[in-house]
Amino acid sequence: MADDFVYDNNRFVLIAKVGRAHGIKGELKMHSFSGQQQSITRHRKLFLVSIEGQLLPVFDVVRSRHGNKETLVQLQGVNDRNGAERLSGFGVLVEKRALPELKDGEFYLHELEGLLVKTEDGKIVGTVHSFFNNGMQDLLVVRKGVHEVMIPLVPSIITARDAHCLIISPPSGLLELNDDEGAKGVAPHDI
Repeated sequence: MADDFVYDNNRFVLIAKVGRAHGIKGELKMHSFSGQQQSITRHRKLFLVSIEGQLLPVFDVVRSRHGNKETLVQLQGVNDRNGAERLSGFGVLVEKRALPELKDGEFYLHELEGLLVKTEDGKIVGTVHSFFNNGMQDLLVVRKGVHEVMIPLVPSIITARDAHCLIISPPSGLLELNDDEGAKGVAPHDI
């Protein structure tokens, strides 16, 4: 799941997190929050931000390539393993104005953050806090107070969307997975 990086979300979009260094020449492993490696490789300029909000100057991308589950990126000025290791854990930002144009009906995941989520019968589930990809699909992290539920971002569940709200038709039991009773689990049995 995406960490809570501090950055200007009017200017930037958080697309990934820097993982470990790769090799000795300064390559970085980057993990895309959308699960799509091309969300990193299509950009020629990247900004890095610490969890505390320290924004580093823009980096030019020298090269990028797909790894197994991550994207391997070489940034201008990061030429050895030590330099790459210092960037581990940073968030990867791109400027919103650098995002490709969308076709009709398409949207970026970051546009869903902050939207109210309701069921088709009007029950308020919470607001979209963040998103991540579990390897199979994108999941929305929806929070209401201290409660959190993951909603798969699939057309059969997300039935409508506007500028303020997502309407969902959750399968039976989805919303109860993280409620107070469901979170307790089953008591162990005596043998």
